[in-house]
Amino acid sequence: MIGDKVFLEIFNNRIQAAVEEMANVVLRTGFTAFVKETGDFGTYLLSPSGETFGSPLETGYNLSLGIPAAATINSIEDWKEGDLVICNDPYSTKGMVTHLPDIHLIKPYFHEGRIIAYGMCFVHSSDVGGKVPGSVSPSAYDIHMEGIRIAPVKLYEAGVLNEQILRMFLDNSRIPEQNLGDLKALMAALNRGEQRLEELIARYGMEKIQHGIEHLLEYAELKARAIVQDIPDGSYDFWDYLEKGPGGYPIRLRCKMTIAGTDIHLDFSGTDPQVRASFNIPTHNQQGHYMLVPALIRYFRTLDPTIPWNSGMIRMVRNYAPPASVLNPEPMAAVGARAGTFIRLMDVITGALGKAQGSMVPAAGAGQACIVMMAMTDASDGKKKVGVIQPICGGSGARPMKDGIDGMDFAVGHLRNIPAETVESEMPVLIEHYGLRADSAGAGTFRGGSGIDLCVRILTPDTVMTARNMERMEFQPWGRLGGGVGSHGEAILNAGRASEDHLGRIDELLLQPGETVTFLSQGGGGYGDPYERDSRLVLEDVRSGLVSPEKALELYGVVIDDLKLNESDTEQMRVKRPRQQEEFAYGKAREQFEDIWSDEMQVTLNQALLNAPLALRDYLKRQTMGVVEEKYKDSLSVDPREISGIMEGLRQQIGLH
Repeated sequence: MIGDKVFLEIFNNRIQAAVEEMANVVLRTGFTAFVKETGDFGTYLLSPSGETFGSPLETGYNLSLGIPAAATINSIEDWKEGDLVICNDPYSTKGMVTHLPDIHLIKPYFHEGRIIAYGMCFVHSSDVGGKVPGSVSPSAYDIHMEGIRIAPVKLYEAGVLNEQILRMFLDNSRIPEQNLGDLKALMAALNRGEQRLEELIARYGMEKIQHGIEHLLEYAELKARAIVQDIPDGSYDFWDYLEKGPGGYPIRLRCKMTIAGTDIHLDFSGTDPQVRASFNIPTHNQQGHYMLVPALIRYFRTLDPTIPWNSGMIRMVRNYAPPASVLNPEPMAAVGARAGTFIRLMDVITGALGKAQGSMVPAAGAGQACIVMMAMTDASDGKKKVGVIQPICGGSGARPMKDGIDGMDFAVGHLRNIPAETVESEMPVLIEHYGLRADSAGAGTFRGGSGIDLCVRILTPDTVMTARNMERMEFQPWGRLGGGVGSHGEAILNAGRASEDHLGRIDELLLQPGETVTFLSQGGGGYGDPYERDSRLVLEDVRSGLVSPEKALELYGVVIDDLKLNESDTEQMRVKRPRQQEEFAYGKAREQFEDIWSDEMQVTLNQALLNAPLALRDYLKRQTMGVVEEKYKDSLSVDPREISGIMEGLRQQIGLH
């Protein structure tokens, strides 16, 4: 029962200030560009049981409500004052960590010999070893290819540094000095959090702080449940895809969201099996796992910005991620590129919410956070360099009352761009162009956000580029209630030259001086009938260079001559076409795929795979899909009931029954 609400409001503000201050310590003292510029780090305060009761909103990574920290905390048998635990292993932490570059530190905060809270923070390291610079490769097929793994272990015990642990970590990275600098930034942040909590105890007393932590979590839960209560009871199915999984086939993420009173159940049955690639998310089916719920917590905070930003918001969420699926893989599946999966999962949950609350949820955004990294030996000084060039996102989906945001998707709004001047001062490259991509936004009464247009010129021989989490290169961001799809992404080598090559998704690319790579990211989906968009807004978009006159005519029925609106011709154009009201627009690529692979076909395929050994499932999926698609090429349809027979035949071919 929540008692003193005045104190609770004061306590909430003090806790929020503390975690924001911790985050600013990391931002101002971190070494790598991915920390000090992009902001891929987090600082948190955890209750003694491991729930997040403090998390920053303004600085760093703010999608970590629902961190399952209890297993890691409980794995340390004898916590002492001055202890500091380091870890980055998804499997021994039971899903607290979700890929190896996220280096976590945990510090117990004691008062009079008792643990009153834990400080936790992480940075996304720009390299922890592995097969490629940056440690994340979509084609990695087990976690041993992705870098050093550290199970929870004391880096400091009672204030004494374990030099062997530190040396082991630094020696297995391409950037040891930068990693050490980032670790020291995290330590400073944890010390600052401890200082602020001690000040609160000194002011209000131990007992009041303990009650304040629990009441803050309870208050967030109550406010979130009030929002869930307003969602109509029922079950809402939605699915979406990652592209170019093993064998070139899409990876499907499927969810049935069930609302019952103030409770939410997310059933991911029908999601594809774990893959022989690094798109798996090791959730361990932890309830309300922070990789499963970001779309929900953003929905809650949009409707009620006063909800305290803590894990109480997801106490009413229950979930089922099938064992050995992409969302709950068995050890030791590769997990490095799991960000692409969780971003798509946000689209899936958003789509389910859209079916439940059609007029309150946006269209799909760009759906990617493509992290472009490079590694080279700088010819000017002979030093080896590894660094981030840019996180390339795209436009957000159009909203029910407003256009989408240009150049930034809601799903990855915590990521900040790196100024071109910073990139060029730290890495031997030239940013030739960096701006918004014309004609990329999905059309609608409210248009989607425009994508990004980035061109990088290489200046040093044998430069290695990686670009993880490139998605929606074929399947476009979907539109809502008559709105059109956003454009798909592209990556082009030497654009405009005789050697021009459309690359598709980049894993690892060797580049030489003078070569360029151009990234064209996705625009968000549109919302509502484009012919109902104010023609003056279309004119403004044309004048801004976001929409061409040709697309203004084709998509919006707006006639623009010499950057002036032709109102009479526009009126004639717009009366010719019936109103668009399609609930979801998915685009031709997805529609063509689902002409063969209907929901029933994909569910049947996954059910058949459950009868196969885990080691064979990914292989049998690829081979079965290949057989089915060959039949369609020969104009032979396939009934879902034939799937089991096809799979059994494949097993017999390799000597298994």
